[in-house]
Amino acid sequence: MAARAAREIEDGFYVNLGIGIPTLVANHIPAGVTVTLQSENGLLGMGPYPREEEVDADLVNAGKETVTFVPGAATFAS
Repeated sequence: MAARAAREIEDGFYVNLGIGIPTLVANHIPAGVTVTLQSENGLLGMGPYPREEEVDADLVNAGKETVTFVPGAATFAS
């Protein structure tokens, strides 16, 4: 379902990813498509789930899962 949802995202979109399956969409955005992902807990510029060596316990999405940031990412009060 996440892969199918990712096919609806176009270059330049800003997308709010909710908790659960929507968080998986970040892993299915095709290379070359620039999308700004936002998490409900105050992250703008969220990347895909981290590889083991990239895990930072301070970077979590609204579902309390570790995520990555893309260049230019920001945090703000939710």
